[in-house]
Amino acid sequence: MSDALPSRDAVETLRAAFGRRLAEARTEADLKSIHDEYLGRKAGVVTGLLKRLGTLPPDERRAAGALINTLKQEVEASLDERRGALAATRPPAGAVDVTLSGRGLLSGREHPLMLVRRQVEDAFARMGYEVLEGPEVEDDFHNFEALNMPADHPARDMQDTLYLSEPIAGATWSSGRPATDLGRELHRSSRMAQASAATLLRTHTSAMQIRYMRAFPPPVRIIVPGRVYRRDNLDLTHTPMFQQIEGLVVGPDVTMADLKGTFDVLLREVFGDVRVRLRPSFFPYTEPSAEVDISCHKCGGTGCPICKQTGWLEILGSGMVHPAVFEAVGYDPEQVTGFAFGVGIERLAMLKYGVEDIRLFYENDLRFLEQFPAP
Repeated sequence: MSDALPSRDAVETLRAAFGRRLAEARTEADLKSIHDEYLGRKAGVVTGLLKRLGTLPPDERRAAGALINTLKQEVEASLDERRGALAATRPPAGAVDVTLSGRGLLSGREHPLMLVRRQVEDAFARMGYEVLEGPEVEDDFHNFEALNMPADHPARDMQDTLYLSEPIAGATWSSGRPATDLGRELHRSSRMAQASAATLLRTHTSAMQIRYMRAFPPPVRIIVPGRVYRRDNLDLTHTPMFQQIEGLVVGPDVTMADLKGTFDVLLREVFGDVRVRLRPSFFPYTEPSAEVDISCHKCGGTGCPICKQTGWLEILGSGMVHPAVFEAVGYDPEQVTGFAFGVGIERLAMLKYGVEDIRLFYENDLRFLEQFPAP
């Protein structure tokens, strides 16, 4: 054979090298690499030898061609055989490998708003409060008039109300406790006390306080958590549906000191070691009224962007129950006093967890929700 092509021994060496490479192949990608190395159109070793056959004298071309073509056929056949073997071991589409360990299930967790709600409810329960729930559709009497907000009262402008196109009769409510005889009695009494068919979505849960006082004499110590509705545009701090916890304490000699002591306990439970202060404010159903603030739990009251450099965060509204409210439910304001309050659960959660956009609580984005501690 001419020096232009490798000798028979060199071809055998090439065949042996191919066999070793093929024995090491484990994947389709390995076979593709070997095919390109030996049979590639541009740089394949065997392809190059075939291209050089034309340079040989006619008497040598036939023998060299037979030798190289035999090598090419062996390489192709060996590659096809190995591809078939790999395909036979490949699992069918959708197959389950029963030898693999099972996948761990993602554990669920409570929503951050529910975490805060439970924390607040637990704190009040330890202080002896009863947790009640009321109807989300209300009538004008329980939602406004009995709370010292008659039709022409300017305070109604503070709460953009969502009215129903048609009244709904028979709205009911239920207690958060088991259905005892006392609970059933209250349920029946509340239905009887309803002044008219429901005509609006409640703007606060204070309407439930009216229902409770009309059904039971003092003393009273309740909180009413639940969804409320107002005609607000959805933005960073507002949503047309949000959650509130409103509370009421009525009895002889209840004072503002009792109110402040209650929130000393609650707000330290939620935010840790903070200071509590009361600022004068106005609400139609309390007199005097007060906003409750806490020292900023992020900066300790020294001033930061969260508290707008004031050192204080506004938390909730409260005050002593107005005598007109007692008169509307048949209580004697000369015999009892009381305090009432209302706090937004979203407001507490935003301050507690440093969330700046209220919409995140309702978008069901797992990337957001998974950041909160599991119970």
